[in-house]
Amino acid sequence: MSVLIGILITFLVVILVLYLIERLPIQGQAKQIARIVVIIIGILSLLKYLAVF
Repeated sequence: MSVLIGILITFLVVILVLYLIERLPIQGQAKQIARIVVIIIGILSLLKYLAVF
């Protein structure tokens, strides 16, 4: 059960950070890089919860 809660919290945090990145007044290329970094960190975190790493 705790794994499911961890996955849900990670997913919600990634969505919140992506929303906040969209609200930042920065250029498009920097936003794209920030989105990619957040998504990669989110995927790695989810893989950690699934005991892949």
